[in-house]
Amino acid sequence: MMIYLDNSATTIPEEEVLQTFTQVNRTYYANPASLHQAGNKAEQLLASARKQIATLAGDSESTVIFTSGGTEANNLAVVGYANSLKHRGNHIITTEIEHDSVRNACLHLQQEGFEIDFLTVNESGEVSPEELKQKIRKDTILVSIMHVNNEIGTIQPIEACSKVIREHSRAIFHSDCVQSLGKLPLPYPEWVDAVTLSAHKIHGLKGTGCLITKKFKEPEAITFGGGQELGFRSGTANVAGAVAFAKAVRIVIEQNNLPNYKRWSERLRNLLDAEKLVRICSPEEGAPHIFTVAFKGITGEVAVNYFQAHGIMVSTSSACSSKTNKVSHVIQAIHVPDDYRKGVIRISFGKMNTEEDIDTLVQVIKEFLKMIKKGMKLHDME
Repeated sequence: MMIYLDNSATTIPEEEVLQTFTQVNRTYYANPASLHQAGNKAEQLLASARKQIATLAGDSESTVIFTSGGTEANNLAVVGYANSLKHRGNHIITTEIEHDSVRNACLHLQQEGFEIDFLTVNESGEVSPEELKQKIRKDTILVSIMHVNNEIGTIQPIEACSKVIREHSRAIFHSDCVQSLGKLPLPYPEWVDAVTLSAHKIHGLKGTGCLITKKFKEPEAITFGGGQELGFRSGTANVAGAVAFAKAVRIVIEQNNLPNYKRWSERLRNLLDAEKLVRICSPEEGAPHIFTVAFKGITGEVAVNYFQAHGIMVSTSSACSSKTNKVSHVIQAIHVPDDYRKGVIRISFGKMNTEEDIDTLVQVIKEFLKMIKKGMKLHDME
């Protein structure tokens, strides 16, 4: 059986979540927009899931907008807020290392005439609140800074950034929290106005996510139709997906696997810290479930194939861009040296991993390093 260490790409669905999804689809299959009794029951279930997620996120009065996942929620936040606030200004601030669903949405808005500023990051992937202070303006309408980076695990200084935003503008502060949910406390509602969450990163189901916003700070809709989902996202509601998502959020918040992730991350760091053929890309103070390294003089694909041949699944970087053979914008932004930057792999832990899995991983890494040092022809595995 393969050891799965690509949990930042997606996770194995929780059995309880699968059972909930199946049960709701069988029993509450009616359209929640329908006026009959079955429709009303489905609507009540949807409203209950919405309330549960809002409460678990820290503010029961929040608006929870269910989406097809993190990408749609990020698009709704970036484009939706830009459209709803353009009467105030056209200036938006984000970072160099955002997920493509934020980054490309901002680039789209740039073509539409909005002014976008990208905050730089240091070698650990952190933005500077001081640079944010220099770039923020009275006409800044939106700031979007992810909580935990999906490729290297950097935790951004959200609290410090929030203080700058509140002191110098009326901008909405949005944070992509897809990688922090269930691993770190959410910065919502204390420090940010809106957060993006995704079910399949927390042992939920693919195709379900949400944008959570404070009341009266909602974005403008970017899809049009019958006005479902509180008017923000038209289309027949995925009741079973929403209820299963609420179940996954509850389970992951009740559990605490962070001590395991910290111990495993520290073990890998101790193993590789002094190794000249390896550059550790994940900051020591980052989210411990993501451990990203770059091997010198080889490609990430070679490393992934070697690990897979030895029973371990890892990825080259973000799963969204791992098949393009390009050096990711995150790796470029943190200035990984040229002879390392093509050899990046991301190891990401999940609740279903065990100590024995990590023992095997350590052994495979040691053998892989021996092969590199001997100059063996790893290209045969490409």
